Amino acid sequence: MNQVFNVQGMTCGHCEKAVTTAIKLLDPQAEVRIDRGQNRVEVQTTQTREALAEAIREEGYQVAA
Repeated sequence: MNQVFNVQGMTCGHCEKAVTTAIKLLDPQAEVRIDRGQNRVEVQTTQTREALAEAIREEGYQVAA
């Protein structure tokens, strides 16, 4: 399923890598697309929205509803 998140606090390539890595730890097969300028993270995955949001939060980023 496709999940789209509004993620605040991503300011650089390292931030994008941290978010991508957190998601891929949950689902190594996930496809992650990030548009830092729009604060948008799009994930094609089998994981739940809640699990993905929590993984992103654990990296220190804010996830809007």
